[in-house]
Amino acid sequence: MNLKTTTSMALALGLLTGPAWADMDAAKAFLDAEIGDQSTLTREEQEAEMQWYIDAAQPFAGMEIKVVSETITTHEYESQVLAPAFEKITGIKITHDLIGEGDVVEKLQTQMQSGENIYDAYVNDSDLIGTHWRYQQVRNLTDWMDQEGADVTSPTLDLEDFIGTQFTTAPDGKLYQLPDQQFANLYWFRYDWFTDPDIMAEFKEKYGYDLGVPVNWSAYEDIAEFFTGREIDGVEVYGSMDYGKKDPSLGWRYTDAWMSMAGMGDKGEPNGLPVDEWGIRVNENSQPVGACMARGGAANSPAAVYAVEKAIEWLNKYSPPSAMGMTFSEAGPVPGQGNIAQQMFMYTTFVAPLVDSAEVMNEDGTPKWRLAPSPHGVYWEDGMKVGYQDVGSWTLMKSTPEDRAKAAWLYAQFVTSKTVDVKKSHVGLTFIRESTIQHDSFSERASKLGGLVEFYRSPDRVRWSPTGTNVPDYPKLAQLWWQNIGDAMSGAKSAQDALDSLCSDMERVMERLERAGIQGDLGPVMNEEKDAEEWLSMEGSPKPAIENEREEPKTVSYDELVASWQ
Repeated sequence: MNLKTTTSMALALGLLTGPAWADMDAAKAFLDAEIGDQSTLTREEQEAEMQWYIDAAQPFAGMEIKVVSETITTHEYESQVLAPAFEKITGIKITHDLIGEGDVVEKLQTQMQSGENIYDAYVNDSDLIGTHWRYQQVRNLTDWMDQEGADVTSPTLDLEDFIGTQFTTAPDGKLYQLPDQQFANLYWFRYDWFTDPDIMAEFKEKYGYDLGVPVNWSAYEDIAEFFTGREIDGVEVYGSMDYGKKDPSLGWRYTDAWMSMAGMGDKGEPNGLPVDEWGIRVNENSQPVGACMARGGAANSPAAVYAVEKAIEWLNKYSPPSAMGMTFSEAGPVPGQGNIAQQMFMYTTFVAPLVDSAEVMNEDGTPKWRLAPSPHGVYWEDGMKVGYQDVGSWTLMKSTPEDRAKAAWLYAQFVTSKTVDVKKSHVGLTFIRESTIQHDSFSERASKLGGLVEFYRSPDRVRWSPTGTNVPDYPKLAQLWWQNIGDAMSGAKSAQDALDSLCSDMERVMERLERAGIQGDLGPVMNEEKDAEEWLSMEGSPKPAIENEREEPKTVSYDELVASWQ
């Protein structure tokens, strides 16, 4: 069921209108209209869970709470359907604002710096876990649930069922954020074209190996070249899709694992250690010590330069001309227009709109495309992370008054509860619970989601991870990426010069943090600079340049790959 029909059904049943009242009738009307059997709980268990919310919310009835998240399908559903239902059931009025991801970080940063309570809760990427742990400005949920928040913590929350809590847990072993939605970056391709016998034969004739899911960047490059400019079913095709506008979202393309896919960082899961996918090195106490090669970092290393140069080359050669001027949100829907053969990585949050696109779906509701692991670059080694996973998570600031934090925490648990999670996951396809992933309704729907369900059920999924704890101040450091890489994209600087500027800028921020001492024993302690060759000669990252960066191309059959996940 799509968001529009869900919302109109809620309207028809009066769930979105009229005065707030907290009772079981409202809960039952919501369960009838919205949930049905799309839940891992029985109807009796759903009603018991709702009764707990009604009882726990009584002290806060009539309060007006403000929360915020980025604008994706999952959060639209929460804002338009779940927030009004929660108000009917509990009497707590929720304003759930939807804004750009960069704006969410900006609001959070403002609240951290001013101490003013802008929002009562944030759905904030777990990429900020290193920031939250070091600044100690968010409520650590482990202690919160045990102490002040014990009376508003659901007995059916079941943290063990969440698949992303390893990413929202800091090195101190405490949980700082509760996952609300989760999506991976996966390779996307036109399965119908890749399995067309004539196209397969032509590719084999030209390149000498089978057309299939590219395992490495050399094969991705060949496939991009092969499809670009080809006409299929009267449409001119492009062999790759990306985006390049100098905009905050440009930085995500690189911090969200492009660099680690190229092979810039160290081995280690969920993140490379001691050098992560941002090129930041930490010492044995998890204190950042540098980002440039002269301090043992890798943000300006040969692998990082290779990553940026390949991205620019492919964008110019194999993507639609308009792609260079696009942002993340503008580029995301383009594969759904039917003229893209493959994409190195697609944030799977865009699967929901893809499923609604007639150009890339068959009449029987099955997709013409599939999802698979992204290929890796020549510097990549087995044991490194293979991709990025976004974990948007509920975050409670210490500057939020306790009663407001408690009311917001009730809402956060409601929208992630076992009662609603299966239905919410069908709308947004951003899985957070193991029980939801295994639900029968997703077994039935799997064939229409192009490998998404198989991926999330596979043991492989843990190799995709968010930004880790090496990053000491995400808001300050993230803005340096898009500005510097934007210079390389526009041709204003070479990739090397842009990355030299990037790592220097990151180190200046870390030096300021060190001098200020505001992160205590967890903050940066910068290494002395020395000749980069000393670091390059050591094992691990930063890695010396590989003379021939084009390795032998390798592909794998998609159907064999999925079989290996079973």
